[in-house]
Amino acid sequence: MDTAVRPTSLDPAIAARLKRDDNGLIAAVTQQWDTGEVLMVGWMDDEALHRTLTTGRCTYWSRSRQEYWVKGDTSGHQQWIKSVALDCDGDAVLVSVDQVGAACHTGDRRCFDAGGDLGAVVGSPPQ
Repeated sequence: MDTAVRPTSLDPAIAARLKRDDNGLIAAVTQQWDTGEVLMVGWMDDEALHRTLTTGRCTYWSRSRQEYWVKGDTSGHQQWIKSVALDCDGDAVLVSVDQVGAACHTGDRRCFDAGGDLGAVVGSPPQ
């Protein structure tokens, strides 16, 4: 995927802060704004981020379909933006939303429900 050919209206000051992967993408971690519940992880390029920042709805880049998609346009399970924050490295955004319906394409509330606990050892910091 060559993101240079996809035009964008993203503010150049924001674009300059992004560290994109080889496909021109950054991770978008999406969480419920009032509970902090992590709902899903998607991918955004500059234009998807611009659309998210300016429409009040989450727009992602589909790596499999090679197209933009707005969460909820087909399912009705919409994400309404509350805030968007860039991480310290510039390679991910945290998108706080008001989720309407399921966030996962499987119909689960969040994409981390069906995968199950991987059984990590639970630790505590040294006292």
